[in-house]
Amino acid sequence: MAASSMDRITQWVSSQVQQVSADLTVRIADSVFPLHKAVMVPKCGYIRRAVAAAAAVATSQTQGPGPASVELDLSALPGGADAFEKAARYCYGGSLEITARDAAAVRCAAAFLDAPDLARRAEDYLAQTALRSLPGAAAVLRSCECEALLRAAEETGVARRAADAVALGVCNEALFPTARAAPGWWVAELAALSPASFRKVVTALRCRRAGPEVVAAAAVAYAERVLAGVLAPAAPGRRDAVVVVARNADADADRRALLEAVVDALPPAADAPLPAAFLCRLLHAVVTAEASAKTCRDMELRVAGVLHQATAGDLLGVALDGAGERVRNADTVRRVVAAFVERPQTQEGRRASLAGGPAAGELGALEKVAKTVDEVAAEMATEESLGISKFVGVAGAVPKDARASHDCLYRAVDMYLKTHPGLDEIEREKVCSVMDPLRLSYQARLHASQNKRLPLQAVLSALYYDQLKLRSADGGGGDGAEGGAGWEPQSAAGKARAQARADASLARENEALRSELARMRAYVSGMQQHSKGSGSRSSSASLVPASAAGKKASFLGSVSRTLSRLNPFKGGWAKDTASIADGRDRSAMHVVKPKRRRFSIG
Repeated sequence: MAASSMDRITQWVSSQVQQVSADLTVRIADSVFPLHKAVMVPKCGYIRRAVAAAAAVATSQTQGPGPASVELDLSALPGGADAFEKAARYCYGGSLEITARDAAAVRCAAAFLDAPDLARRAEDYLAQTALRSLPGAAAVLRSCECEALLRAAEETGVARRAADAVALGVCNEALFPTARAAPGWWVAELAALSPASFRKVVTALRCRRAGPEVVAAAAVAYAERVLAGVLAPAAPGRRDAVVVVARNADADADRRALLEAVVDALPPAADAPLPAAFLCRLLHAVVTAEASAKTCRDMELRVAGVLHQATAGDLLGVALDGAGERVRNADTVRRVVAAFVERPQTQEGRRASLAGGPAAGELGALEKVAKTVDEVAAEMATEESLGISKFVGVAGAVPKDARASHDCLYRAVDMYLKTHPGLDEIEREKVCSVMDPLRLSYQARLHASQNKRLPLQAVLSALYYDQLKLRSADGGGGDGAEGGAGWEPQSAAGKARAQARADASLARENEALRSELARMRAYVSGMQQHSKGSGSRSSSASLVPASAAGKKASFLGSVSRTLSRLNPFKGGWAKDTASIADGRDRSAMHVVKPKRRRFSIG
């Protein structure tokens, strides 16, 4: 490179100053420029001062005239050898060709060399050509991103002016699109910027008081284009290109740094509310890439701010892994929902609604989020490796009083119990503790009373509530309506009550028989163990039928008293089960095949 630059410089210098030997040598890294002091000193203040300083030093040392030739090292020049070559050409009177890609370098080099004429020429090009169009301004801003030029571009204000010109072009295109250009063509110009440069554009948009929709559109367009591979929704059986590329530590670190920079460059939520679907996908990408805790928390709060606008698919996408097959980020979903519930607006809306005040907006948002969380919990329940604490954490993140009906939550609980049939009684009570039997519809209570997957306490609570409803209907019924007009509705209501009583009675009998059978087995097992110690197996066996018959008679006589003493309003279903561990080893998260998720209570 040094030889080629020497030959190139020698050619155009000799064409300008013939038969004059070079007495000024400028070195920039590996490039060497043989020049003349008579040409460069009058037009460059930096070189003039450097030559004078070198002459003074030589004079003081030799007590004679300074050296005929001076050598300067200008490796710190912004823009490097290319920018200095253009500056030298201009000083020698040669043609100066400036483009949008090197205009910032020429301007910064002119400021470093203290060449006012060259600086004026670069300023004219920037103001009249480069910064008057969005592509030109974006090219100038991109040229300021290199490390050698970044500080000088900030000091001279070129980067700020270029960012302001890009912001002006974005506003014009968003409000008044160019008729002959393809829609959204300016997105490609934004996508070529680094996150630091895009942050300057966002700042310029806010200074220009651009509308929130313009800032949000620019932010979404930039992030979607730059992180297209990372943000693309995963489909079963398909692996995105970014996931395939990010195999080694360097690729993971680069992708993590890019995500953190993009999140940091996003405008504040108050200035530009971003779409919930986009934020959920970005949160999923940040969590999958294992970004910093600060970045993850920032994205969780952003998603929580617009959670009432998110769908169940958006929130479920956050919980799944990179391949979209396993539930991996249940804790992230729980934190997002908890952040939404803990917002001051949501808490004020809940207090106002409980007090009977007007808070329909926040109450409606909380109910919508509760429904979304119930649907997500039902989908997550089909994951075999999902622990009880994680399921309860997500399903119970929304307060129980935020739901008018717990039917959707009952579906999620039933699906979890169906997917995890090996749970014991206490674990099933812990799963069922997230819902309230008093908020189930009649159809859901009828299904729960016959659901063998539910714990016995839950079944008895549903039956007790039905019994209270039936007694209340029988006691408040009156003698019927007068005339023939009211006879038919009264008859229909009586049939419904009779059917409900029959269903409840059948369910109670089934539960009584099931409980009695379990007690008989436990009693027989205890008697057999006792007989082994005493050596009288036959005598103990003869006692079993009599004692069992007495036990059965006492139990059948106390079934009605048990149901009457049972009060589901006190204590709930899960008593002292909050500290119970899952009971199974959750560390081995095995990969399951993609499944077709559906809502079911069957």
